[in-house]
Amino acid sequence: MLNLVPFVSVDRMMKLVHHIGIDRVLTDLATAIEADFLRWGQFDKTPRIASHSDVGVIELMPTSDGETYGFKYVNGHPSNMKRGLQTVTAFGLLADVETGYPVLLSEMTILTALRTAATSAMAAKWLAPRGATTMALIGNGAQAEFQALAFKAVCGITEVRLYDIDPAATLKCARNLEGRGLTITACRTAEEAILGAQIITTVTADKTNATILTDNMVGSGVHINGVGGDCPGKTELHRDILMRSSIFVEYPPQTRVEGEIQQLAPDHPVTELWQVIAGQTQGRTDNTQVTLFDSVGFAIEDFSALNYIRSKLAETGLYEDLDMIADPDDPRDLFGMLLRAA
Repeated sequence: MLNLVPFVSVDRMMKLVHHIGIDRVLTDLATAIEADFLRWGQFDKTPRIASHSDVGVIELMPTSDGETYGFKYVNGHPSNMKRGLQTVTAFGLLADVETGYPVLLSEMTILTALRTAATSAMAAKWLAPRGATTMALIGNGAQAEFQALAFKAVCGITEVRLYDIDPAATLKCARNLEGRGLTITACRTAEEAILGAQIITTVTADKTNATILTDNMVGSGVHINGVGGDCPGKTELHRDILMRSSIFVEYPPQTRVEGEIQQLAPDHPVTELWQVIAGQTQGRTDNTQVTLFDSVGFAIEDFSALNYIRSKLAETGLYEDLDMIADPDDPRDLFGMLLRAA
């Protein structure tokens, strides 16, 4: 009996998203991630295992709920764009804890973009001003359209104001979002982009301590979705913004090293997002509060996304089987299996 492992290639992933519909996939992923956050205590949790270099980072992101184990391989190389390469690429795997056998291998470059956007929108559902309709989207690269569509699908955003230091990126983003039910405004500066926005999303790629938002740019009552700061030495927000914000994070031991809060003291108070979802603490408490979701991405979100894709395989048939696991007639005779293949 062959132990075949379902594999979702880039081509099959794209077809799966189109088969289900991108808005539906984003809302389904937000629901799946929220459900797993509600059972936060069941998961093994560890900061991602990172190998840093002068040009980027390569990471492993593992977790398990005791029944299924999952991990993602992901890189972040901002200079890749100059070579015509993706800044972020990824693949992921699920395995059965009881046997250790893999049960899914999948591309995760596209899936990571989807799950990141879904997590952002899921967090904003709990933290953003009630009735928010306008989002500023600063940084219009590979992640931008996913963020815009997730906030539309999950939070009801109707207007997106775009800004990027590269006008070509803004034009690309605006073109891709045409006909998607959003009013799109291309802006010449970050200051212009945030005018009238109740939600500000920053999703830039440079691996530096940048100041995308200064303190005087951020008024009271807004929600900030900080996505781009996701490794040591990479931030987007001025420290003074953090000092007057209510800060919500995924997993503090990871975020304090990688997120915006690496700029703060190690004991600066933050709230874990799962506690808000579980009703253990409050999210937004008044109309003047500045809330910040310091998003760095956590393994449980990848676990949720991979399990969602796995649940859609029988329905869509959009996978192929890989012969990845040696299957000798006698489990003790692996060498005999090799000899018989000659």
